[in-house]
Amino acid sequence: MPLSAVPDTMSDVPSLRAPELIGRDAELEELVSLLGVRAPVETPSALALLLSGDAGVGKTRLLTELRDVAATEGWRVVAGHCLDLAESGLPFLPFTEILGRLADEDPATVAAVTEQHPALARLQPGRRLRSPDEPDPDPATPLDRAGVVAAVRDLIDAAARSMPLLVVIEDAHWADESTRDLLSLLFSQPGAAPVRIVVSYRSDDLHRRHPLRRHLAEWGRLRGVQRLALEPLDDPATRRLIKALRPGTLAEADFTSILDRADGNPFFVEELVGASWGGPLPAELADVLLLRLDGLDESALRVVRLASVAGRRVSHALLSAVSDLDGDRLEAALRQAVESNVLVAGRDASFQFRHALLAEAVYDDLLPGERARLHRAFTDALTEQALGTSAELAQHARRAGEPAIALAASVDAAREAMAVGGAAEAAAHYLEALNLMGSVATLPDGIDETTLVRSTAEAFMASGRVARAIKVLRTHLAWIGPDAPAQDRGQLLTAVADALLHIDADESPRAVAEEAVALLRDGPAPLLAAALSVQARAIGSWHPEELRATAGEAMELADRHGLTGIKVDLETTLAGLDAAGGGSGDAWRDAAESARAAGLIDAELRAMYLHARRLHDRGDPAAAESYRALIRRAEENGRPWSPYPGEARPMLAMLMIRDGDPDAAWRLMDVTGQEPPAVFEWLYFALQMFIRFGIRAHGECHAVFEHLREHWHRDGQIALLGGSAELLRAEAAADPATASRVYAEMVAALGPVWGEWFQARLRLSTYVVAAHAAAAPTRTVEEREADAESVARLMGDGQLVIEGIAQYPPGHGPEYHAWVARRSAEHLRWRWLAQIGPPSADELVEGWREAERAFVEYGEVFELARTRVRLAAALRAAGDRAGAREASDLAREAAQSVGARPVLDELAADGPASPPDREPRSELALTPRESEILALVEQGRSNGEIGRQLFIATKTVSVHVSNILGKLGASSRTEAAALARRRGLL
Repeated sequence: MPLSAVPDTMSDVPSLRAPELIGRDAELEELVSLLGVRAPVETPSALALLLSGDAGVGKTRLLTELRDVAATEGWRVVAGHCLDLAESGLPFLPFTEILGRLADEDPATVAAVTEQHPALARLQPGRRLRSPDEPDPDPATPLDRAGVVAAVRDLIDAAARSMPLLVVIEDAHWADESTRDLLSLLFSQPGAAPVRIVVSYRSDDLHRRHPLRRHLAEWGRLRGVQRLALEPLDDPATRRLIKALRPGTLAEADFTSILDRADGNPFFVEELVGASWGGPLPAELADVLLLRLDGLDESALRVVRLASVAGRRVSHALLSAVSDLDGDRLEAALRQAVESNVLVAGRDASFQFRHALLAEAVYDDLLPGERARLHRAFTDALTEQALGTSAELAQHARRAGEPAIALAASVDAAREAMAVGGAAEAAAHYLEALNLMGSVATLPDGIDETTLVRSTAEAFMASGRVARAIKVLRTHLAWIGPDAPAQDRGQLLTAVADALLHIDADESPRAVAEEAVALLRDGPAPLLAAALSVQARAIGSWHPEELRATAGEAMELADRHGLTGIKVDLETTLAGLDAAGGGSGDAWRDAAESARAAGLIDAELRAMYLHARRLHDRGDPAAAESYRALIRRAEENGRPWSPYPGEARPMLAMLMIRDGDPDAAWRLMDVTGQEPPAVFEWLYFALQMFIRFGIRAHGECHAVFEHLREHWHRDGQIALLGGSAELLRAEAAADPATASRVYAEMVAALGPVWGEWFQARLRLSTYVVAAHAAAAPTRTVEEREADAESVARLMGDGQLVIEGIAQYPPGHGPEYHAWVARRSAEHLRWRWLAQIGPPSADELVEGWREAERAFVEYGEVFELARTRVRLAAALRAAGDRAGAREASDLAREAAQSVGARPVLDELAADGPASPPDREPRSELALTPRESEILALVEQGRSNGEIGRQLFIATKTVSVHVSNILGKLGASSRTEAAALARRRGLL
């Protein structure tokens, strides 16, 4: 095998495609420190270091970084590689590379040492390549090993006299015996020159009889030789690597798939990302992995294949039950597999593959008939000897072509998973049972089709995957058809209506519930009571009389038949009437306690959520702790992603934002390492983007907003948060066209599911009015007149929301009142800046004072800061400079605390925070040209517009405007116009 033309082949070895070293900073610093790379070379440190790690774990990339650091610090770095040449390895092969590199960089030194040690010439790269022009070496004159060893040691010492030398030997697990012996000499008899040696090897290639093992044991006892084992990347580092390899948003399920399969091995991560992480194992990677089996004998190979059918982990007892090897032969085969680093023995008498992908590769390499036969053997063992779990039995029976056994085991596995809080796992098992239902003649005892479908939907609901639950129910309803028994259809429709209450959908849960009740009128009382309970919830507190009538009928059935769960659910529903009537909402807390006493976790979580929302809407500080208690309770019961705790998280995050702690909100929304339903994952991401782009205005956001828009349909809150961030950016950019477009898109998305006049529309329309106000000073008269129509429509939208909400007393919470006041203030601001029906300065100030009072009552730090910025501008316009400074300082303090860059930018645009008090000049006489320009300034014209209208240069206009500001003692154009009006100059 010819060597590289460039002796330093270390730089030619493929490295991670990620642009930076990921997850290895600590190891790099340890290498640098142990070897004394950054310290004076006389400082005592490791003279040699043994770097171990599995294949693909990143040894070469780490050594490449070490090389760069060493070169920066003034070291010379030379590298040599051992190659897999089996039994025909060339002696001293890596040192041939090193000699070639030194010959290129320091030929004089190499020539001098070669003259002293002629044997060194035999190691030169050109002398080791076969050539038709040169005869083969004479076997009668063998290579002088002792001479070569002495020559290499002297060469290294000589090369290190001019500058410190770092020698890197890679892949020592392939090292020939001569190289190993030479390294032993270099380690045990270091020279006086500043030389450091790093030797890397694959730890997973070192079986028990590997020749390098003896040398490693010897080297480890030598003074000055250190060891460093390179472990797989941890999950956070693996995530960073995945993101570096595949920029952009990646779903948590995709991250988890790579994490589970790659085991922190960067090479495996690279391959999986490049070949679609969720798909089959890439053929090239499978070939690399299967090479590890080449050293196994037939018995060990059979055991490894058998273990791959079991999965990544298998117990010794189960292997014994399915293997045709006797005890001694099985143990010998397992020992060989363990010593070859194919399997790893666990303390619980189990074995698992060293790498998850190796298990996949071995399994994929089996023939189809072989797989079926082995799965059947596992099925028999699990059934007859009661080994393993129901989940294992279901998997093996399904793959062995035993659907009846697989279906029963899947149902058992689902029930077991639900019992320990594994709702997502239970849903997967139930879904598998549903898929098998058409392959069996009869269902297992104790379960029928409808029960199985409802159980599947309930598991999906408990795991937070509501849309999946509805899909399962609707699919089965379509399959059984409209002529199916009323009792079956009624049960399924009840479940559909219940699920619809948890999502934003065009379909009416009330209509579905009413259909279910009609079908169950003559059915069993428990089914009818359940349907009536769902119908009562769907009616809602806005129709109190209908709700009471429906709930009363359901309660009577629940009392008569001892239906505790339905009774508690009805108590929770009826508690909403107390809250809607102005009550404290404590009835929900009582309902939660009743549900807990009865062991009804879903009913308890619902009551806890409604109680927390009531506190939230009232602005009660106890709301945050109520949300936290709900989340803790859900996690304790294995339901962290069921609808109520899943929705409680962003509600709690919004409280954190309100209270001025967006960092805490961001952390709460970070689901790294978790697997929430897609709807929650995107909702939490949308809230993070609201913080990043709406509050803090960090970075370019267009691509993110477009990506988020693809997921607006999942939940109205995703559209609300993502769209709100877009509106805030458009407002900060004084871009009413974009704001109007986004507002229209949000209304189109949210109107069908929330009703046309949903409450948040009040805030959204206010954002767009604010964008018009921000742009007004630069708009022409014609543009302002067109804007007036848009602003009038937006104000009309807000008024319709206000009138709609007024139909449902009592009064709403502080957030609602804050936005009612802010809406009026933003309209006054637009009229003032656009000079269309402008208010007086006092009216403007009072409008913003009212908005300030309302937001102080509500307590939202970010919006209060924005309110105070605009209050300060109004106060400056009215000549109250002291009041303006006070409002600006309060706004700046709050904006700095939450990192609200748009607020700080607006403050900067409005002028200095605390300008010195100064009296206007007594000489207020303006020249005719200045009066002419001031009149145009008052209309909000820019310098360019004024110059074009008066046919003068823009720079000339700027000079006149500066003179006007100076004469009036004003710090901004708006203030100048206000002062000029008050003094009769306009």
